[in-house]
Amino acid sequence: MNLTHIEHIGIAVKNIEEAKKYYENILGLKCYATEEVKEQKVRTAFFRIGQTKIELLEAISDDSPIAKFIKKRGTGIHHIAFATDNVNLSLLEAEEKGVKLIDKKARRGAEGLKIGFLHPKSTLGVLTELCEK
Repeated sequence: MNLTHIEHIGIAVKNIEEAKKYYENILGLKCYATEEVKEQKVRTAFFRIGQTKIELLEAISDDSPIAKFIKKRGTGIHHIAFATDNVNLSLLEAEEKGVKLIDKKARRGAEGLKIGFLHPKSTLGVLTELCEK
């Protein structure tokens, strides 16, 4: 698996507009993009710090994965995403090493990235996302 850097850290929030205030007014970061990803029933907001991004995630439906996460665990860090040059190959390599997958093949994510998730039961409790430009 050829991971190049931490692509982003996903943070589940109840209200993206309220959460943006913390990142902008307290931390001094600038939100450079917002997007609704209907397939994942989520609204996102992105901040860049160095080479890494912070992705705020707000549910747009009560049955979205983010809504379920917040109900079960509360707001906070949802996942860590690593950049790779080939998501499908990285998913296959992880599966061959015994990692349980959420996605068997890449799908579309925010910012037009190809993404795939590894199941937290196989990743020491950390939901892990693989991303490809």
